[in-house]
Amino acid sequence: MPDLTSKINVTFDFAGRQLRRLIETYPDYLPMYTVNGKWKHGGESWTNWCEGFLGGQLWLMYQHTGESYWREKAEHYSRLIAHRKDDRDVHDLGFLFWSTWKRWYDMTGDPAVNDVVVHAGRTLSLRFKEKGQYLRSFVSDESLFIDIMMNVGIIFYAAQHTDDAAMLRKATQHCQTTRKYLVRGDGSTSHEGIFDTETGAFLRQSTHQGWRADSSWARGLAWALYGFGTAYSFTHDARLLQTAEACANFYIERTPAPGVPPNDWDEPDPARPYESSAAAIAASGLLDLAKLTGNPARARLYRDYALRILDTLTGPEFLAIETPGWEGILKHGMYHERKGLGVDESVMWGEHFFLEALSKV
Repeated sequence: MPDLTSKINVTFDFAGRQLRRLIETYPDYLPMYTVNGKWKHGGESWTNWCEGFLGGQLWLMYQHTGESYWREKAEHYSRLIAHRKDDRDVHDLGFLFWSTWKRWYDMTGDPAVNDVVVHAGRTLSLRFKEKGQYLRSFVSDESLFIDIMMNVGIIFYAAQHTDDAAMLRKATQHCQTTRKYLVRGDGSTSHEGIFDTETGAFLRQSTHQGWRADSSWARGLAWALYGFGTAYSFTHDARLLQTAEACANFYIERTPAPGVPPNDWDEPDPARPYESSAAAIAASGLLDLAKLTGNPARARLYRDYALRILDTLTGPEFLAIETPGWEGILKHGMYHERKGLGVDESVMWGEHFFLEALSKV
């Protein structure tokens, strides 16, 4: 642990240099993934879900250092996305506002800041489909994504702060529908579920980013591991904790010893062995699970495995500190392999959850 502590301090120093260079070279630019290690490019985005992760990193830097520079920049980059609290086109308002405005509120207690978080949660709840009992993805009415488990927490939060039983019901039902149809018996997950919009009947599992509809896309599994744990922290529903732990156990059992999975565990002979953003998300989620589980042995397992992941990610293979000219922090991330977007690059959510996990340690 002393060695990891030293590596964490080195990593935060390096992250500070990379982030300062990013926001001063490309002011007000909100990147998604690098191309050949560079943030500024004209690559496709597919959807707009990453704009909170830069501000989230700036809040984490402020939390780590206490320096006013990071506080000023964090507030500024949070304000840049304030208008998104009314965005009805994406299912990602948790990613946008939990990373930024929720951290802002946690550090200041400013009720006006909290109002923005609650407003975003209420907006997200409007995606709920009564026929099917799920929050629809950005793709279509018939589509449920595993990723939404990482966003549903902001609806629970908004419901609790407004004593809104209808919102609470939507968030709860979404979790149960996702658990029933996207999480398999072995703890693996499907990326997407398709429903009949007329009857609400579940039709089939599907994927946009995994190898096949019945395979195990690593980042989706990490979203589930983390997201079901967060949902349990709001509800204390043991079924949600059991689901989070099933996903965690699958991750641990199927991932090579250093703790970093490929893009999909079931893809034979993957061209690229690593999806570092999935590992960063899993590490942060496992640290949460270590505190949520009531089983001391599991708590040790989850925390020790998270530390193993972080020890790997802070090493030279993944940390870009020894890669001249690379503008990101964490290498070997993956956005959308099928579309050829952000493949073996730095990705904004990878950077964010990497720093978040390190800050939890």
